[in-house]
Amino acid sequence: KYGGPEPIKTVINNGLPGGMPAWGKLGYLNKQEVDLLARFVLESPPSPPEMTLEKIRKSWKLYVKPENRPKAPANPNWENFFGVILRDAGKVAIIDGTTKELLNVVDTGFAVHILRSSASGRYFYSIGRDGRVTMIDLWMAKPDKVAEVKACYDARSVDSSKYKGYEDKFLIVGGYWPPALVFLNGQTLEPITMFSTSGYTYDTFEFFREARVAAIVASHHDPLWVVNVKELGYVWLVGYEHLDKGVISITPIATERYLHDGGWDATKRYVLMAANARNTMVVVDTVEKKMAAKITEGIGVKPHPGRGANIKHPKYGPLYLTGHIGDNTIACIGTDPKNYPQYAWKVVKIIRLEPVGGGHLFVKTHPRSKWIWADRPLHTDAKVSSTVYVIDKEKLEVVKTIPMPKEFPGRAVHFEYNKDGTEVWVSVWSPKDKKSAIVIFDDKTLKIKQIITGDWLVTPTGKFNVYNTRKDIY
Repeated sequence: KYGGPEPIKTVINNGLPGGMPAWGKLGYLNKQEVDLLARFVLESPPSPPEMTLEKIRKSWKLYVKPENRPKAPANPNWENFFGVILRDAGKVAIIDGTTKELLNVVDTGFAVHILRSSASGRYFYSIGRDGRVTMIDLWMAKPDKVAEVKACYDARSVDSSKYKGYEDKFLIVGGYWPPALVFLNGQTLEPITMFSTSGYTYDTFEFFREARVAAIVASHHDPLWVVNVKELGYVWLVGYEHLDKGVISITPIATERYLHDGGWDATKRYVLMAANARNTMVVVDTVEKKMAAKITEGIGVKPHPGRGANIKHPKYGPLYLTGHIGDNTIACIGTDPKNYPQYAWKVVKIIRLEPVGGGHLFVKTHPRSKWIWADRPLHTDAKVSSTVYVIDKEKLEVVKTIPMPKEFPGRAVHFEYNKDGTEVWVSVWSPKDKKSAIVIFDDKTLKIKQIITGDWLVTPTGKFNVYNTRKDIY
């Protein structure tokens, strides 16, 4: 800011290595618009616009009513479909994971952050960083969106109701701005109600208007969602048992700041979340509804598990793994206080990804695999950012590093297994004007099995298998 508009214009033109698009270079903004935006950034920030439920309702579009949708899946492979985020295109590709056939490219919100499956697996829900929720019906002969709504102006989290009796009934969206929870009908995306997440921090009791929702996971054994309220340092257990009557129950659990992302342990009783500003992992017991542990020893710089990875180790028992944005380590955390109390909520092993530096985003495994896969797409060395790491589950050490094919100049990011756990899909995330790919590995041999590419494959990032996403297998 102190350098005036020129350095800001450079950033807007060329983007940032963390993932912000090159707005000028790629043609989103012309020269005059880049100049105008740079000068606007230099001004004192105005109050951002609010979003009312009435405004959300006006954006709601129901393309196909539930009664007019297929009564049975048109494709027998539907549980092995993959949803692939085409980040800078504002689209999601649906690929048959069995035949590798591209089934459709669906228009969605811009810079989609994640996809979540409905409890039945029939629907994908996408959330764009522009706050747009898109509902994709996978039972159609050509999977496509059946509803959409703009729930807020900025968001990164969404999840459906998964508890028995509430399957596919409700949807929750966590807003960055406005900072709020927005509740939707899971069959139509019709808005139901909303609830502000603004409040006081758990430690200093400072009021935060912009208390953002960073992550949401859906409980399988209670009618509730687990919600991170990032700046406040609280995990909220949000009950939806009487949501259709306008009743929301919230149990706030003080944990740590600033919360970012995480996932379930193998039993789906405990949720492990990263408070990456304070290099901490917090553990919430969703049965006793309290914080079970706060882990700092052995946690590296800016833990970033994504959803994390769960394994069963012969010595340490069940472990949950997280990598770190700020260093080259993966922390292995014991998660079984009943059978392995000596290791529970402790870092029992640190795995190092050479060379030194940070840049990790995702770690992934599958119960049928003997490997753990890790990436480093934000590392400053292009050779490292285009390499994936294979870790032996028993040895808990890297056994192989695999560079991506040289014809694709992007970063290797995010992993997803197929339904059977025999293949691993990796994105090669290139700039919009370069060639991207999805590289499919045979999980047994660690050799490339197939490469998916094409003009439609623009900036692929996250990939979500229907079965694994539905069952929270990671």
